[in-house]
Amino acid sequence: MKKFSTSLFGFNKEEVRDFVKEYTTEYESLLNKLKTQDKELENLKSNLTKYQNLEDTLNKTILIAEDTSNQIKRLAREEGKNIVEEAKKNGSRIINDALIKANEIEHDAEELQRRVVNFKRKFKQAIETEVEVINEIAEKY
Repeated sequence: MKKFSTSLFGFNKEEVRDFVKEYTTEYESLLNKLKTQDKELENLKSNLTKYQNLEDTLNKTILIAEDTSNQIKRLAREEGKNIVEEAKKNGSRIINDALIKANEIEHDAEELQRRVVNFKRKFKQAIETEVEVINEIAEKY
C-alpha cells in the first residue's frame, strides 16, 4: 500500500497525481491485456469448436469408409463365390459336352471301321470275281 506524504492542506498533491496517473496507466494496461486475452480466448474457443467439428466429421468419414470397405469386401466375396459356382457349372457342362462329343466320335469311328471292313470284303469279292472272269476267258483261248 502506497503512503503519501502530507502537506499543509492534506496529502502532497503531486504524489497523489503521480500515483493516480501511474495507477491509471497500469489499470489501462491490465485492462488492454485482459481484452487481448479475452480476444485470444474467443479465437481459441472458435478454433477448438472448428477442430472438434473437423474431428467429428473425420470420425464420421472413417466410419463411412470402414462401412464401405466392409460392403466392398462382402460384395467381392459374393462375386467370387458366384464366379466359382459359374465356373463349376461351366466346367461340368464342358466335360459333359466333351464326353458326348467323344462318344459321337467313337461311334463315327466304329461306323467308319465297319464300312472299311465291308469295303475290303466287297473289293476282295470284286477282285475274286474279276480273277474268275479272267481265268474263264483265259481257259477259252
